[in-house]
Amino acid sequence: MRTAFINQLTEVAKTNEKIFLLVGDLGFSVIEPFAEQFPDRYLNVGIAEQNMAGIAAGLAMEGYCVYIYSIGNFPTLRCMEQIRYDICYHNLNVKVVAVGGGYAYGSLGASHHATEEIGMLRTIPNLIVSAPGDPEEAKAITTFCSNHIGPCYIRLGKAGEPIVHSKTIKLAIGEIIPIETDYPVAVFSTGSMLKYVVDFIKNNNIDASVYSFPFVKPIDKGALLTMIKKHKKIITIEEHQAQAGFGSAILEAANDLYSNGQINKFPLIKRIAIPDQFYSVAGSQQYLREMAGIKLEISDF
Repeated sequence: MRTAFINQLTEVAKTNEKIFLLVGDLGFSVIEPFAEQFPDRYLNVGIAEQNMAGIAAGLAMEGYCVYIYSIGNFPTLRCMEQIRYDICYHNLNVKVVAVGGGYAYGSLGASHHATEEIGMLRTIPNLIVSAPGDPEEAKAITTFCSNHIGPCYIRLGKAGEPIVHSKTIKLAIGEIIPIETDYPVAVFSTGSMLKYVVDFIKNNNIDASVYSFPFVKPIDKGALLTMIKKHKKIITIEEHQAQAGFGSAILEAANDLYSNGQINKFPLIKRIAIPDQFYSVAGSQQYLREMAGIKLEISDF
């Protein structure tokens, strides 16, 4: 995903002279295409993520569309106050990009696990929160954020994520991507869980609908309403704490639809997410996902 992101950002920057990229002393072997083509719109600020957010706010006030790029929890959890006050309070055109969401950097331990940031960020006004599911979605989100005037968060995988979508995607704000829609049980996936979901259903010959949610905030409530009415059971899956994450966003939206009288029966929703605990173990992303119970079961269907 990170390669798809930087390649797409480089393409966008060819026609948008306001694109500016800040990195926190990382991204080497990834960000070079942008840095080499646009050295006057690229800056390595060093290991100073909070300062980087402040620099981004200043550049945005001068008219730039600024992308902040760092590992998982460093441009998010470490910078929460700066994102809230410097960027979102002023509704500035800054895009916070976290590479390695979830347990992508699992081998480096809990300090590098980005497993709470969606819950924190989606509570901040003005901020769009996105988690693309494959490289095609990453490219589409990058283009969308470049055209959107205002703060955005992009949660990327690390590297090597397979492509799920067979064609180029264009995204409108809050859009949900249908992959399979014909069956009564539906899996709602966000972020890099998408390939796992598609493969699990295919490999186990399960009849299930699948939808990818590249946006966690906002979510198209009209589309969600149609999906809730169509499916008898919904399973949400995410590589994030259960509290305040993607599944919580779906439950909240469903509750709003129910309380507003737009649906007359509250849907059956099962959440698959990280339980309320840390995992102080160094291991692969897949190992930590399994330890945290982020997996589908045939009995779910």
